[in-house]
Order: sequence, then structure tokens, then C-alpha cells
Amino acid sequence: MWLAERAAPGDLSGADRARVERIVRDYVLAHPELLPEAMERLQQKESSKAVAAHRGAIEEPYGDAWIGAKDADVTLVEFYDYNCGYCRAALPTIERLVAEDKRLRVVFKEMPVLADSSRNAARAALTAASQGRFKPFHDALYAAGQVTPDTIRAAAAKAGVNLAAVPADADATIRDTLDTAAKLGISGTPSWVVGDQLLTGALPIEKLKEAVSAARAR
Repeated sequence: MWLAERAAPGDLSGADRARVERIVRDYVLAHPELLPEAMERLQQKESSKAVAAHRGAIEEPYGDAWIGAKDADVTLVEFYDYNCGYCRAALPTIERLVAEDKRLRVVFKEMPVLADSSRNAARAALTAASQGRFKPFHDALYAAGQVTPDTIRAAAAKAGVNLAAVPADADATIRDTLDTAAKLGISGTPSWVVGDQLLTGALPIEKLKEAVSAARAR
């Protein structure tokens, strides 16, 4: 067992190995609080490998679906859904992050998983991004509340987006993003990738700042 080898490196006889394994087992059973931390570290290690393997697909924005520094030294990626209330609640946090960190870029990735209307909204967002109008559309649709054909059209009109000019690769882009998310083990929104870290949920700004700082220190 690998833990026994770590506890007593080198060649172990059968008896010594069994003794060390009993010691390790007894210690873990006496301290079960160690297991969640160990599992979290293992999951983060596997996530880091997946992020490294797919970094190009993760950090490359579609059109102008990004905000912040053009010459950023750190990129924070948000996987989001327009029907996700937690994603809507994260908007002020994202705005504050880029306002306070002039070397940060935030990239937005459409992950329409919550409803059929999410995919329609994602397609409209990609259309906006292809026309250089992503952020105005993004903010307008979230401000509109429930995602419906009417709110999508209203947000597009407010942002100056021509919804008839849907990019030919819009559906393929959505499929690719969903595929990348699956490879990373992302199952919900919002989810975040920064550096080699994968984070989930509507996180406080302090947590995101810590992750950005860790990525910058690498």
C-alpha cells in the first residue's frame, strides 16, 4: 500500500509491511476527519491535471466574451448559465475583481445546462460576442430576470445585437464548452478555473482573490 511505503520508505518485509499498514489504518480510523481533506486534495490534484491538459480551450474566449486586462498575467474563467441565480449574484464580484486587479482577465464560457432556454440564451450570447457586444448583452439579459424569448430579444435590442446573424459555429462552440466542462468534472454553475485550480459555487471575492494570487505566484 502506497501510504505504508510513504510512512516507511524502502524495502519492507512482509511482517514489517503488515505492521506499518496496521499502524496507518488505526491512525486513520482514530482520525476520520483526515479523510475529507485527503479526498479534497486528491480531487484537486486530478482537476489540476485536467486543467493543464485543456488550458487552451478553457482560457480562449469566444469573440469579446471577456473583460479586464488585454495583457493579463492571470485569466479567471467562469462557466455560467443565464438561468443560474448564483451566476447573476456573482456579477458584482466579477466587476469588482477586474476593477481592483488591473492585471486580471475574466473569460466567460457558456454552459447551458439548467433549461432549454439556457441554450437559446447561450446562442444569443455567442452572437453578441461575435459582434463585439457581449458584455452589454450579458448584463442586460441578467438584469431582465427570467430567461424567455422576449427577454433575450429585449436584451439584444438594448445591447445593439443582431440576433439574426447567429455565427455558424455557435452550436459547435456550445458543445465544445460542455465537453470541456465534462472533462474537468464540472457539473454545475458557476464554476471557475484560475491557474491550476477548479472552484465551484458563488464564492466570496476573498476566495477568488486568493485563487488569483496563487495563480500569479506560480
